[in-house]
Amino acid sequence: MSAPTPRAAGARVPASMDVTVFGATGKIGHLVVEQLLEAGHHVRALVRSPAKLTIEDDHLEVIVAELDDAPAIRKAVDGADAVISALGPAIDPFLRSGPLTEATRTIVAAMHESGVRRLIALATVSVPDPRDRPGLIDRLVPVGIGLLIPGALREIQGISEVVTTSELDWTLARITAPIDIPPNGTLRAGFLGGDVGAPMARTDVAAFLVGQLTDDRFVGASPAISN
Repeated sequence: MSAPTPRAAGARVPASMDVTVFGATGKIGHLVVEQLLEAGHHVRALVRSPAKLTIEDDHLEVIVAELDDAPAIRKAVDGADAVISALGPAIDPFLRSGPLTEATRTIVAAMHESGVRRLIALATVSVPDPRDRPGLIDRLVPVGIGLLIPGALREIQGISEVVTTSELDWTLARITAPIDIPPNGTLRAGFLGGDVGAPMARTDVAAFLVGQLTDDRFVGASPAISN
């Protein structure tokens, strides 16, 4: 599998970073916050329902706001070293609107205004990458999703388009079927057509997102990840 060209060498990554997290009350986002704090980072999380973020830590700042609150998003992003977005649509066949796409657009605009370059976000393998060599099943996945949950597919496609055209240092991690199992210590990351695309522990998804803070291999790429 081919790998994207890394950023120019020489950029120094601080041992402790200020990281803004969106989607922190979701299953993967909650794990992202936990792992960031365990690694010694400072976390700022914008959430709509603070009671769902059952973490207390001196290095965690919680901003309570809706995802259409542009000033609050700018406040959350300002001063960050990086942004991790674990936003993802509900698996709802009746989903019609696209609030997460618009929220991602607002996040990207806030990052440009604040001079924050690093963006790490989530998608699914229903969104293609030019380096994919998909098999038959890989080709059928977006068709099935489009039939069963078309609104969710539109959201994932919208988020992905905003991220990949953001002109930021972005990574879009594509997952297939996140599940609640213990981490198994293995990770495959690449493009469809290789040995990736199987279900993956949510804990390992979170670990991949956090790991991209100090990993340049997938800057400007949309790797598919799995256990």
